[in-house]
Amino acid sequence: MAFRDAAHIFQRLRNGTVPDRGLDAFAVGIEKHRKELHRKLDEVRGGEGDVKFLRGGYGCGKTFMANLLLQDAKERGFATSFVVVSDNDLHFYKFDELYRKVVSGLSTPSCPHDALGDILDRWIGGIEENLIGLGTSEDDPEFEQKVLAKLDEELIGHTGGRVPPDMGRVVRKVFELKQAGKPQEATALVSWLSGSSNVAAGLKSQAGIKGDIESTDSMAYLRGILEIVKRAEYKGLVIVIDEAETILRMRGDVRQKSMIAIRQIVDASSTYPGLLWVFTGTPTFFDDRHGVKGVEALHSRIKYELFNGTASLRQPQLGLTPFDSERLLKVALKLRSLHPDLSPEDAERRLPAAFISQLVERVTAGFNGDVGVVPRQFLRTFVNILDVLADDPDQEASTMLGFQPASLTAEEEAVLAGRKLDEPPPDDDFGGSSVSM
Repeated sequence: MAFRDAAHIFQRLRNGTVPDRGLDAFAVGIEKHRKELHRKLDEVRGGEGDVKFLRGGYGCGKTFMANLLLQDAKERGFATSFVVVSDNDLHFYKFDELYRKVVSGLSTPSCPHDALGDILDRWIGGIEENLIGLGTSEDDPEFEQKVLAKLDEELIGHTGGRVPPDMGRVVRKVFELKQAGKPQEATALVSWLSGSSNVAAGLKSQAGIKGDIESTDSMAYLRGILEIVKRAEYKGLVIVIDEAETILRMRGDVRQKSMIAIRQIVDASSTYPGLLWVFTGTPTFFDDRHGVKGVEALHSRIKYELFNGTASLRQPQLGLTPFDSERLLKVALKLRSLHPDLSPEDAERRLPAAFISQLVERVTAGFNGDVGVVPRQFLRTFVNILDVLADDPDQEASTMLGFQPASLTAEEEAVLAGRKLDEPPPDDDFGGSSVSM
């Protein structure tokens, strides 16, 4: 592994967060689950549209699995987006907010952040190359008009005309502004297309549009974004919606409308060929009457079933199993060999497997024996021990066995307090109006 990637992994683990890359270097015990997600990628690459749900308690590695999927997807030529459900800035049933999060979070192998502009450039560049390949000269006075016509043809024709007219106008204007040497104005319109509401009215007027992208038509815009992604020669788009259980902590009417929104996405998924939605959530999110189970139309579509005690990996919910001590030890052994400032031989000599097993026991005991929430705290402590050994050649690992939980997340505090974090507030039952797709 490259030094830069190893350093990135350890920096993220020090902070208690999931790395953006290099995850396969210490992925343990999830081979079958990863294979199932690869199967879904193959289906979507073949033209299907679908939704998959990652089901697991705290500490099962849902976010890790989701990030690993995104890494695998990009390696296979997909564009991706990662969205975390928040009760502060994302009300899930407001599709304009969801759209803004998805599009502003677009990522590709060549552009890891804010990739829409790069995707548009790649699409337009491909059109230009095709025209040149067919014998049209760039010096042809009609060249730009032919590009514009091709933009309309591909965006409208390949979506069956199901994209808003304003989308075509903005795409055309972005091209024209770049041709006119006005990249800042073009970038501002790309920002509008990403869902921003902070674009000057004068610039919007130049593009022939008014207002901003609204909830009622945002999913039609997403259809257009998906087509642009594919016309830019990506295999498709994978969208991860992480921590869906956050919805359970929202007000009753907001919970219901958010669940209905998820049901609408499930129902419409097959009409978005090349798009895979992946939601992560706790068992309570799926099984509680305030969650998925409370909306029968959604529950019946994605319910989790066991057959003679075994769950099929191919059903809509992909169940992740909690960490156990053996799996945690295997992860630690992999990480031990990756530290950027310790040779594998030195790390093995100074931090033997027997010591790591003792550390697993100490950290687990610190959380009342609940291995499920241990991984984050264990990995943070383990990384700190490796760092100390790297900093001081004379330091003995055996002197660092003490462990006290620190910088606790809400779910870790819940475990220590003996309560369930994602239990919804006992305020009311579902109520409120439905939302439209």
